[in-house]
Amino acid sequence: MFDSQTLPPTSPQRIGLAADHGGFELKEYLTAMLREAHYEVFDFGGGQPKPDDDYPDFVVPLAHAVAFGEVHRGMAICGSGVGACIAANKVPGVRACLIHECFSARQGVEDDDMNLICLGGQAVGKALAWDLVRIFLQAQFSGAERHQRRLAKVASLESTEVFHAR
Repeated sequence: MFDSQTLPPTSPQRIGLAADHGGFELKEYLTAMLREAHYEVFDFGGGQPKPDDDYPDFVVPLAHAVAFGEVHRGMAICGSGVGACIAANKVPGVRACLIHECFSARQGVEDDDMNLICLGGQAVGKALAWDLVRIFLQAQFSGAERHQRRLAKVASLESTEVFHAR
């Protein structure tokens, strides 16, 4: 399991992964592929596929590690990827997106500074998932003024009340 107290400052090679039972098999595959590609991998769980586990128990600690810069980027996997994405985006500083195709894996980082990719362990195959992960990790935020302006507007939502009486 992950212990943030033992980590030096983040590097682009430090990647965190988390999955519930629906994404466990894909997480294990991606972990092996990342290590083979010389990434430093931090596993936030689950440690084994348990049908009654809950994705927030693994995804939220990963999202915090991404937000605090303890890992450079994160990957959250559940059965569809939807629940993992919802949970990750509740953590301020996380910009997570459910990705099932290559264009968004790149564009989400370049334009929106996506720092956590969400995948559906029951929705994408291993080969496609590995392609998506490689694209996500190789992409860099453009830093263009228009993208920074938009991200500032999104970030302001994290510090303001979002529920208003109708």
